[in-house]
Amino acid sequence: MLAALTPHHCLAWDVGTGNGQAAVGVSEHYKQVIATDISEEQLKHAKPHPQIRYLHTPLTMSDDELVTLLGGENSVDLITVASAVHWFDLEKFYPIVRRVLRNPGGILAVWCYSGIQLSPEIDLLLRTHFERTFPFRNPNVKYAVECYKTLPFPFESVGVGSEGQPLELEMQKEMSFEGLLKLLKSLSSFNTAKGQGVDLLSEEVVREFESAWGGPELVRTIIYKTYMLAGKVKL
Repeated sequence: MLAALTPHHCLAWDVGTGNGQAAVGVSEHYKQVIATDISEEQLKHAKPHPQIRYLHTPLTMSDDELVTLLGGENSVDLITVASAVHWFDLEKFYPIVRRVLRNPGGILAVWCYSGIQLSPEIDLLLRTHFERTFPFRNPNVKYAVECYKTLPFPFESVGVGSEGQPLELEMQKEMSFEGLLKLLKSLSSFNTAKGQGVDLLSEEVVREFESAWGGPELVRTIIYKTYMLAGKVKL
């Protein structure tokens, strides 16, 4: 969908790439993908790919250094940020976007996941679980909790949502029970709570989820509620 919006498909930049999940998908449509993260630990888990360059971009890196690393101004066809832009310093990030994004023709796309749908019983357990995470959430997460409806996004709409009105999508995925637990354990609130001596996924909670799931061996189809904003630099 995003590739159809950019006339050129030479270079994409996946920001806050983590283990490269989004970068791998982007690489199917763009000749080269530069995937960056401020965390060296995250990049250790990145998926190798011949079209992807994974680069560590520490917060100490200057804007000019980052722009040069990306190929200079007016060079990037698509910038993607998958479930990460709410962690960014937007006053620093957006000016860099305006510098490196090809103009005209370049697109910035950001999206987040807010909610999983499986079955009434599991959905209720998940809502209860997420409510328990509230005291441990970083304030930045509020943009994601609010489905990016309050995220500042000063770019011209390209028909994929607009500031205050993200496009709502549904994405299906096959998931095992182990996969669900890994997803829940990947949340920043889970790890914050763990650091404070609170286990949000105690054995009792896991057993409750497992019973509702239908057993640890069962693979289910889940629906991710996804919210996306895409735009171009305003002329």
